[in-house]
Amino acid sequence: MRSDGMDQAEGLRRLLVLNQTQVITVVAGKAGVGRTSATINLAAALARSGKDVLVLDENHGPNNLLDRMGLSAKHDLLDVAQGKCELCEAVLTVRGFGILPTARAMHALAKLGRAGQQRLENALTEASDGTDVVLVDAAMPDLSQAEGSAKKAVAVSPSLASGAALLVVVEATPSGITESYALIKRLALKNARQQFGIAVNKAGNEQAAMTVFENMAKVARRNLSVRLEYLGYIPPDERLECAVQLGKSVVEAFPAAASTRSYLELSQKLLCLPMRQDEAEGGVSNIIQNLIRQVSQPAVMTS
Repeated sequence: MRSDGMDQAEGLRRLLVLNQTQVITVVAGKAGVGRTSATINLAAALARSGKDVLVLDENHGPNNLLDRMGLSAKHDLLDVAQGKCELCEAVLTVRGFGILPTARAMHALAKLGRAGQQRLENALTEASDGTDVVLVDAAMPDLSQAEGSAKKAVAVSPSLASGAALLVVVEATPSGITESYALIKRLALKNARQQFGIAVNKAGNEQAAMTVFENMAKVARRNLSVRLEYLGYIPPDERLECAVQLGKSVVEAFPAAASTRSYLELSQKLLCLPMRQDEAEGGVSNIIQNLIRQVSQPAVMTS
């Protein structure tokens, strides 16, 4: 039987884990399947439920997260890492959540030097302090160019994703399913990912979404020995595009829309995704340290 002291220590450990910032990287197998839209609407849904949310935008324009919200940034994370501005000048607060542009910093990470990398790590740690959820709108590589010399240039986002919970947005089309499986295979083999959350986009109904998911899960379990977890689906909804034209999330612009209900449900399931032990113990700082080590050692990335 465990002593009271041991029980209290275990209870404190669990409390600290529960209080950690949850990092969720949103990825997709190809462009145009709704990854950025999902990130915006999940951020809005989480904020609506009372969560403090920060979005890291890894994508260069056009049509990146800032563009879709009608925003422009004077500064970004690279400016912070290079000492050109303070963190508060780089974070945009809009629609109930914060946005930090990180695309240039991720590409320049290996060239920053130790001082710049430390400032970057400190900035992200500060930005996530007191934040419940960090969503990463990941700039995923072109898998057709993921071999040979091009691999070094496109391997950053999968490395970041390796330290956080992962949400794969799957378009309910043959090409969307194929590209999503190719992405899952690459992350499983190159980044040792074993668990993936799945959200099926543009599925006509729950049954259609489940059919897509179950087929993918069966193949992934058999060929890759990885586990896919179904988190929900987003139905086709013309109000999603209407919200974009307004520079808003559908959650904010059309609270009664079917897609809004889906995003609210999906956001709550995201909060239940298990945190990896390294993420729970080290938070955002540990994820960035792992990323810095990987981009500083290209031989490891290309093996």
